[in-house]
Amino acid sequence: MNKIMIHPQTGIRAKGRLISTEHPLIMGILNLTPDSFFDGGKYQDIPQALRHAKKMLEEGADIIDVGGMSSRPGARLITAEEECKRVLPLIEALHEELPDAVISIDTIYASTARKAIEAGAAIINDISAGRIDPGMFPTAAELQVPYVLMHMQGLPHNMQQHPVYEDVVREVFDFFTEKIGKLRQLGLHDIILDPGFGFGKTLAHNYTLLRRLSVFRAFDMPLLVGISRKSMINKVLKTTPTQALNGTTAAHVLALEQGANILRVHDVTPAREAIAIREAFHNIEPVNNSTDLV
Repeated sequence: MNKIMIHPQTGIRAKGRLISTEHPLIMGILNLTPDSFFDGGKYQDIPQALRHAKKMLEEGADIIDVGGMSSRPGARLITAEEECKRVLPLIEALHEELPDAVISIDTIYASTARKAIEAGAAIINDISAGRIDPGMFPTAAELQVPYVLMHMQGLPHNMQQHPVYEDVVREVFDFFTEKIGKLRQLGLHDIILDPGFGFGKTLAHNYTLLRRLSVFRAFDMPLLVGISRKSMINKVLKTTPTQALNGTTAAHVLALEQGANILRVHDVTPAREAIAIREAFHNIEPVNNSTDLV
């Protein structure tokens, strides 16, 4: 794996303040789409979506991730114009009612990212890592907002058609090295890394990445993990996405143990409780030493 020289990053600058990632953060998912794999169609009505965003914030979400296009396996891309029609009214409403809320825009398009930031969003979450829209990297650098850099093999419509790697961890690591270098050259420094669970990976690839997630801590950048209710859980437990909360929570604890800084979730309260229990396990001092017991 190639080395890259960077400065340690222990937080992200958003909404004019530094948000520490030394304590795990929660990114609540808000899909304004008719076809997302779990909650498609639930929040297409703006008042309903606004209520759900407020609920997630009350439950402890640190970031609300607003998306207008499904990235589930097999999904087709929509235009930036259609995407903006879906996401901008909610971002504007959320920013007006809760100006301190940290909003992320989940988009592959530079034009959507720019308009969303102007409307009140503060983070760009790009599943394509700038590969679909070549204007994305320069736009993120110009806007100087945190950028989620995610690995994906292929595109949503074909990414799960026989994904192949010689060494999935090495290839994702080298991908990050290359893309971080390009972003640095453009002057962008707030970068969040997402290995892209379920995006062009088999079950074995996903669990290999989860098991070796700590490898990516070498970049000294916040690690985002998006595994909520995904097929890597359902295939193991023989569940559907609606039945996958317990499995998701278990996977979240494993991700936290491997160094995840941000959990991207559908269910905020269970994620917050998983973080709390994991931290109690590591931080509460034992009342005695019983190492001599069998």
